[in-house]
Amino acid sequence: MQESLRVGVAVFNAGDYRAAHEAWEEPWLGLDSGTADERLLHGLIQYAAAVHHARGRNWSGAQRLAASAAGYLSDLDDDYRGMNVGDVRGHLRRLAADPEFAERRRPLPLRHEGAELTPRALSFAEAGSAAALLAEEYDAFDESVVDDAVRYARAELDGDSDSTLASDRSRGFAGMLFEFAADRERRTVVYDRLRAHVERRRSRERDVSGLFD
Repeated sequence: MQESLRVGVAVFNAGDYRAAHEAWEEPWLGLDSGTADERLLHGLIQYAAAVHHARGRNWSGAQRLAASAAGYLSDLDDDYRGMNVGDVRGHLRRLAADPEFAERRRPLPLRHEGAELTPRALSFAEAGSAAALLAEEYDAFDESVVDDAVRYARAELDGDSDSTLASDRSRGFAGMLFEFAADRERRTVVYDRLRAHVERRRSRERDVSGLFD
């Protein structure tokens, strides 16, 4: 659950609210109803959905989901699982009372272990999961391109899929994957560059395939 929680938080903070919902949904479905973890994920899922509706000016939908999300989070500690649950709960109650509040204030960022987690702060394994999630969410991106980019990045990093070194965030396939996950405004440009690099690497693989068969 920890990786899914962090990935969802990071993509939510990057503005990809529907993708955050997808990150949390799979682990949430496997939890027993009413447990603290289930209530946390259920509340976060509905928070993301409330923000999505508010951005589309669906005030009734945003209001309903905000009230429901606040209810799921109501009995949790203010810092449950290292999250800023108390702050989120207060924000949701205000949104439920005045859904057009969303036009005057951006969504409250999610914090984990005291930090406003973004895709650039993820481990490489988490960033790869975030990139794959985003490719699945948006029709403009080919999932197989991102999957191969993650594979090539792992090879570049000598198999260290949990690397968090700053240098690994700015070079090669790993650097492009971090940028793809983090920079929503430039994501299409980054993806085009990533796809070109993937296609060149695929071409080289085809050139040597079967040479020693």
